[in-house]
Amino acid sequence: MNNTHILKVGLAQIAPVWLDKVKTIEKIKSSIIDAAAKKCELLVFGEGLLPGYPFWLSLTNGAEFNSIVQKEIHAHYLRNAVQIEAGELNDICDLAKEHKIAIYLGVIERPKNRGGHSLYCSLVYINEEGTIASVHRKLQPTYEERLTWSSGDGNGLQVHSLKEFTVGGLNCWENWMPLPRAALYGQGENLHIAVWPGTLDNTKDITRFIARESRSVVISVSSLMSKQDFPKETPHLSKIIENAPEVLANGGSCIAGPDGEWILEPVINTEGILTASLDFNRVLEERQNFDPSGHYSRPDVTQLTVNRERQAVIKFKE
Repeated sequence: MNNTHILKVGLAQIAPVWLDKVKTIEKIKSSIIDAAAKKCELLVFGEGLLPGYPFWLSLTNGAEFNSIVQKEIHAHYLRNAVQIEAGELNDICDLAKEHKIAIYLGVIERPKNRGGHSLYCSLVYINEEGTIASVHRKLQPTYEERLTWSSGDGNGLQVHSLKEFTVGGLNCWENWMPLPRAALYGQGENLHIAVWPGTLDNTKDITRFIARESRSVVISVSSLMSKQDFPKETPHLSKIIENAPEVLANGGSCIAGPDGEWILEPVINTEGILTASLDFNRVLEERQNFDPSGHYSRPDVTQLTVNRERQAVIKFKE
């Protein structure tokens, strides 16, 4: 599209090949090609899609200490997590560059700068030139997620220019955290990306709330997952599916405009690329009466300090 104020977006509401890094990457690549054929300029995937959300924790007594079941599933999860430094997203970056499409991708990251043996729920932004521009590690895993994911840092609280929009994103319940939202608003964010593991319950209220609060466009993208999506090779599969419902994640991907009204109402139980065209002028119109970091802010009274240093346990001085 030539109009700089119009952005064609795609919402990749798909299921992973659960805990299979290689096969899930192939599915992601197919989605990028599909979105490019639909002329999308931004494509968003759900939280932790690569290689999948840790559904087993709530189904197999994940809090049992020193359990061989939990250890073996966790080891399998580690083996299928992503090491970005090793180039494991290179094929995805190449496709982004080839098709000039920006991508937000939820991954389970196994970063070398934290020792290489712990997991982080990360939201990766790949720009239209195929460059990884930011990696946001989820600040606070939610409830049972803390049994497998580590707490992240503020390094990824960054925004990026995309045509006339300024885009930023958060993982799942981070979107309920007022200060991380404010950190993005203060950098000029006007297209907010909220990624989720799945289900309408997560997206149906907060998507419109953030849009209304920030006077921004908000895109929520969820994954899908059913009982039939667990691969037969999964460790302790019988224990996992014994208590699993038929549907673990039904989607609910949607888009709200800067007035809080739906551009794309939540879609459930449908796999594929959902699309919409966003008009930046709508942001400008709604900022006329409210701008949370501009004319309706009081920095002389309240300010936010953000530490964006990438955290590590060791620093070398040569």
